[in-house]
Amino acid sequence: MIWEVYAIRYGTFSRLAQGNFIQAIDDHDVPMPLDYYVWLLRSGNREIVVDTGFGPASAAARKRPLLRTVPDALRAVGVDPAAVQDVIITHLHYDHAGNLDQFPQARFYLQDREMGFATGRNMCFACLRHAFDVEDVVTMVRAVYADRVTFLDGDGEVAPGVTLHRVGGHTDGLQMVRVMTPRGLVVLASDASHFYANMERENPFPIVFDVGAMAAGWRLAKRLAEGDASRVVPGHDPLVRALYPALAGSDGEVVCLHLPPRTQAGPV
Repeated sequence: MIWEVYAIRYGTFSRLAQGNFIQAIDDHDVPMPLDYYVWLLRSGNREIVVDTGFGPASAAARKRPLLRTVPDALRAVGVDPAAVQDVIITHLHYDHAGNLDQFPQARFYLQDREMGFATGRNMCFACLRHAFDVEDVVTMVRAVYADRVTFLDGDGEVAPGVTLHRVGGHTDGLQMVRVMTPRGLVVLASDASHFYANMERENPFPIVFDVGAMAAGWRLAKRLAEGDASRVVPGHDPLVRALYPALAGSDGEVVCLHLPPRTQAGPV
């Protein structure tokens, strides 16, 4: 199957570049905001949502501006969250696994190691649990008990042309999504790399469980994209919206990753 892939922005957060890298950088005081995305895969009548964002309560608690709710963002592109059958969760951080209750019919695809990470001894440390919302994790546990979760141990397939690949690094069970599109295989790196610059500079984002796994993940992402770095899409970079064609009528808030980018992303 050949898929269309859409990056849908639902929130943003202003910050300086120094907050986006572990190693010190010269341009540390340059503004380098985060965008928050969910992704939609569409092939004919089949639709798969990748990640579920965060909702108003988390937005208020963490002071992260919501541009619109994720359900509203999906409805704007013709998707009824209540009818979605398949949702891939790249990892269980609050900004990727909120709103789970808005997808009552969905089967969730999650790595074994991510569930173990989010419910195990590593959550005894505030620095590791900070980016998780316990209510999101509990909701996922309830979905397990309702037989609505498909667990993966490494690589797996959700549908023809859509495969999942555990990479770890940012969290222990982070997974990337590889999708066959009209321009070839596209890799949704999620938080394997927040920005193009994390990969290009080989300088990790500071929220990281295993730096070595994160670094290896940048190279894995490129291999999964058949060696073409332009087909690797980071998880939070505003450049994504600058590089890719906008979906008609979306005011630039939804871009088409299945179409070629306008230019290559250069170092930030």
